Amino acid sequence: MALQPALVLEKQHDLNLRDIEVPLHTGPGMVRIAIHTVGVCGSDVHYYTHGRIGPFVVEAPMILGHEAAGTIVEVGEGVTHLKVGDRVCMEPGIPDANSRASRLGMYNVDPAVQFWATPPVHGVLTPQVVHPANYTFKLPDHVSFAEGAMVEPFAVGMQAASKARITPGDTALVLGAGPIGTMVALAALAGGCARVIVADLAQPKLDIAAQYQGVIPVNIRERNLAEVIGELTEGWGVDVVFECSGSPKAWESVMDLPRPGGCIVVVGLPVEPVRLDIAMASVRELRIENVFRYAHQYDRAIALIASGRVDLKPLISETFAFADSKAAFDRAVEARPTDVKLQIRVTAE
Repeated sequence: MALQPALVLEKQHDLNLRDIEVPLHTGPGMVRIAIHTVGVCGSDVHYYTHGRIGPFVVEAPMILGHEAAGTIVEVGEGVTHLKVGDRVCMEPGIPDANSRASRLGMYNVDPAVQFWATPPVHGVLTPQVVHPANYTFKLPDHVSFAEGAMVEPFAVGMQAASKARITPGDTALVLGAGPIGTMVALAALAGGCARVIVADLAQPKLDIAAQYQGVIPVNIRERNLAEVIGELTEGWGVDVVFECSGSPKAWESVMDLPRPGGCIVVVGLPVEPVRLDIAMASVRELRIENVFRYAHQYDRAIALIASGRVDLKPLISETFAFADSKAAFDRAVEARPTDVKLQIRVTAE
């Protein structure tokens, strides 16, 4: 164990930048990483403001942060694909490799997965961490640390696009233009969609999404979404609906939006139970897919970013110094409509 400064959530509404003991032994198959950049995620903010997410309750001090990139400073025995000095990003969930879920390739739903900044597991808003080399990915030289820290949320978009089974030329709809919704739209375009309608109530978020070719923004305060879809698809409906808002109200009409035989991908988690019209889904043969984090997406996400086909830099709204970490979270709590992704730079370039 080593004493390091860290952004520690003591309990609900109580966040401090203070020293805390962190395990830094680099055993076989592990690497030690100097953290450079960490993104502020909605789940981190939710733990700060509510002290829990579903069954995961903050019952002891916990370091926040799970969207991260940094530099390898030590390599454990048996690690051959990484070396000291490599710039990397890290997949934050560590499953049990011997679990049935892992053996099926669905390690993201392994009940025993240890995920950064999910109680009681510490996150990475601290100068150094140790992580399995198998879940640590080298960044190309021209991909920045800031982009590397965006791979984690983009991987959610990649998982959603994969679950949708997109066919080239498809038209998709994304409900919600927050960070995840926008990245789902980019992943859908990269996966073959010809166009993606992005619907939201906040015009500033729609303006950010509209910077990308292929995105059609719709402010549902001002326009009837069903009518827009009808005009664009000649009354047929979209091929895929990505529900990213998490709003129970979205489920009142979501079944009406895909074409017959279309797909609904559930990305945002409703804060309360919703009614699902099974009869409607059945007679129209709608396929419903669910997304929980991601599996086998990091290498593909990095490849798309490195190729230039997906540019996540416009989504980074502001970067805070490590000393200002609490201010970054207080800004995130404000939920400014012009903010997409806030980041914290733990160490200098």
